[in-house]
Amino acid sequence: MAALRHNLIPIVCVGEHETERDDGKTREVLCRQISRAIYQIDPAKLAPMVVAYEPIWAIGTGKTASPATAAEAHFIVRSEIARLVGREIAEATRILYGGSVKPDNAAALLGQPEIDGALVGGASLDPNSFASIVKAGVAG
Repeated sequence: MAALRHNLIPIVCVGEHETERDDGKTREVLCRQISRAIYQIDPAKLAPMVVAYEPIWAIGTGKTASPATAAEAHFIVRSEIARLVGREIAEATRILYGGSVKPDNAAALLGQPEIDGALVGGASLDPNSFASIVKAGVAG
């Protein structure tokens, strides 16, 4: 019998508080979080890493970033990864959106070129809701 192989794929969650967003500090906060998350990690070992932009102000509130706001945050995250470890690794890094993804907003969010997928929270507890989100992702 072959041994089972378990791989760990880290998901680094980043996001700003509502006051930071309102104060125009989203870029500063996201860049600081990414920098700290990958500090002293061999770039060659970052390949399986996944980043989720999960604005703190959206967690459990039902609020969701607009597709344009989410795409801008994803662009900031990818740009910072590129600055720190190179464009090739940045392009290979999956960046997900994770702020109150629901069936009614999934298609618009997942239709943004900067957004590679969704980190679904509470909506995954309802099979019909989750299936709708999956269908939106496949269609987008």
